[in-house]
Amino acid sequence: MSGNGKVIPHTPLAVDFWHIRKCPGTRLFFLSHMHSDHTVGLTSTWSNRPIYCSPTTATLLRLKRQVKEQWIHPLELGEPYLLPLDDIGKERLTVTLIDANHCPGAVMFLFEGYFGSILYTGDFRYTPSMLREPCLRTNTTIDVLYLDNTNCDPNRTLPSRQRATQQIKEIIRSHPNHSVVIGLYALGKECLLLELAMEFKTWIEVSLERMETLKALELPDVFTTDQGAGRIRVVEQSTICYASLLQWNNEEPTLAILPTSRPLVSFHPNVHVVPYSDHSSYQELEDFVSALQPTSVIPIVGNCVPGSLSALVPSRKHHEILVPESVRHYMLRQPESQLSSSACSSLRRRHFQPLAPKGVIFESPVRESRKSCEEAWGAECLEQDASEDEMDTESSEKDSDCILIDLSKDLLTNRHRRGAGDMWSLNILQTVSEDMAETMPLGQITQRDFAPVEMLTNTCSKPVRITRRPYETNTKTVNETSSNDNTSQHSRHGTDQNDSVTLSQSSLDNNSCTSSDSLTELRREYIEELENSILNDLPFTEEDFKTWGLLPQSFVQQFPLCPLYQAKEDGISDSNLT
Repeated sequence: MSGNGKVIPHTPLAVDFWHIRKCPGTRLFFLSHMHSDHTVGLTSTWSNRPIYCSPTTATLLRLKRQVKEQWIHPLELGEPYLLPLDDIGKERLTVTLIDANHCPGAVMFLFEGYFGSILYTGDFRYTPSMLREPCLRTNTTIDVLYLDNTNCDPNRTLPSRQRATQQIKEIIRSHPNHSVVIGLYALGKECLLLELAMEFKTWIEVSLERMETLKALELPDVFTTDQGAGRIRVVEQSTICYASLLQWNNEEPTLAILPTSRPLVSFHPNVHVVPYSDHSSYQELEDFVSALQPTSVIPIVGNCVPGSLSALVPSRKHHEILVPESVRHYMLRQPESQLSSSACSSLRRRHFQPLAPKGVIFESPVRESRKSCEEAWGAECLEQDASEDEMDTESSEKDSDCILIDLSKDLLTNRHRRGAGDMWSLNILQTVSEDMAETMPLGQITQRDFAPVEMLTNTCSKPVRITRRPYETNTKTVNETSSNDNTSQHSRHGTDQNDSVTLSQSSLDNNSCTSSDSLTELRREYIEELENSILNDLPFTEEDFKTWGLLPQSFVQQFPLCPLYQAKEDGISDSNLT
């Protein structure tokens, strides 16, 4: 659906136009009424720019579009209002609202400022009383008239709404044994319904949604949502079709009425199209333009005005518009609330970007992980945002830069995630303080040096805080075997079996008060047992280290296998290693 709105050139004003990206210089937005073709693009997310409208339209705007209260500025009809057009208060405009005689809350806008006088009719049905409005009666010259040209066809004639109402009453009287269905839009023609309710002494049946609107408009109590309570029922205009009429007449004799100015043709003897219109007829538009004598006329619908109507516009010199410097700066400036919103959004984006890992020690791969690092990071961020106090409490426990990884679990890639590449998930067991990591060799760190930590599990549950006593080495086993197979051997082709190192250290728990020599011996036995278990689970054998004739075996045996850092300590240079 295309919107019937306009951006006023050379001004920061727009009426019934809600596409901000197409009018970045617009700062003040005006809403003439709540029909859907005038609110295209206006949603509950509207922000940073004020909306000016009538009090009735403001009520419907909150109800139907859920626009935040801070952006809605209702203006009383007939009262001139001064609105700023810059940041320094130098330029202002005067805006006055005039009843548009269209639907509840519909108004015309009269703008007066450095650009001259602009009258924006929106959708309206002309009556001579409009010209008696004080703002139009003071010999004000209208430089630009934005005109509702919906029915601007010289070949079509429309009766007044009073005559159309009488025609509808006669149709209903001529069918005394029929129920009446009236097809309307969501808003408008409430006056017609009130007259029919009074004339035929009946309730008007409406939907729950329409009843909500009618209550907001505070109309007389002639409407009900109870089916069968009244003779006249209101439905959406699009509901009236051939199939619906057959169904209604199968239940009871039913008459359908379409009060509209559109050139429709009845498709059934019981469907009556009545030319009841809330838009001005061509003759009424001629009377309005002749009386107003604007300098120029701009159509709201489309881009064409009939020549016979344009001939009524007097030939006057157009007002040359010079945009003040302060207004130009005002139109180029981005609203502060939008700037702060963008800044907050940027901060939020930075907050969720994972930091670079610091001092991570991968001694052995971790296995059985189904959650990627990215997902784990997002879950942790969400957990931190949930409570400010929790974040402050946990911050002291997360200052360590070194992380020890579970030695008994393999690293499992998440290849099922599309476009993610190889994502790894870690089970963090213990953390070592930064000072200790810098001053003490890793081989001398004991269980007593570990601080309480948080364990990230493979589920979406909250992190569990675990406090360990010194030398409770059996807590290193985190995940139990979950493979469907009973075998525990690794395959060279990457088959996933869950192997764990079972450590029986009950004797350590019972000897917490033994001498330091006993503890050293137990620690040595534990390390030997751990090394043996790792060697037994290695996915390669001695066969893999056999030479294949590239170098003589005697030459290879001259160089013992050792890590790079150990080679440097022994005086072996990089060139010798290569």
